[in-house]
Amino acid sequence: MSLAMNSRRDYRGNRAALFDDVEEGGIRAAASYSSHEIDEHENDRAIEGLSDRVLMLKRLTGDIHEEVDSHNRMLDRMGNDMDSSRGILSGTMDKFKMVFETKSSRKMLTLVASFVVLFLIIYYLTR
Repeated sequence: MSLAMNSRRDYRGNRAALFDDVEEGGIRAAASYSSHEIDEHENDRAIEGLSDRVLMLKRLTGDIHEEVDSHNRMLDRMGNDMDSSRGILSGTMDKFKMVFETKSSRKMLTLVASFVVLFLIIYYLTR
């Protein structure tokens, strides 16, 4: 048992010698510096780090603002294009309604024949 106790003491002694200059918060300050000067130095470094982060965040938010503005402009253009397409489509649908409401077989035959011809032309062009 005394051998085990001696090895523990040796371990603690070696550990204390190894970490002799290290305190819980870091390396012990030299005798020429006061703790107040060290605290001010650490505060200055922290302030510099924070100011760098604030500048980076400011640039990032500026980039995000520009991106949002460009997307809003793009959405406005798309909305205007959709409105004009809706107007054209409603006009076309009105014309189709007018064609289908008239019971003329000659108009219906012309319409079906034109769709078939258009389909064949598109088929041969894509082939």
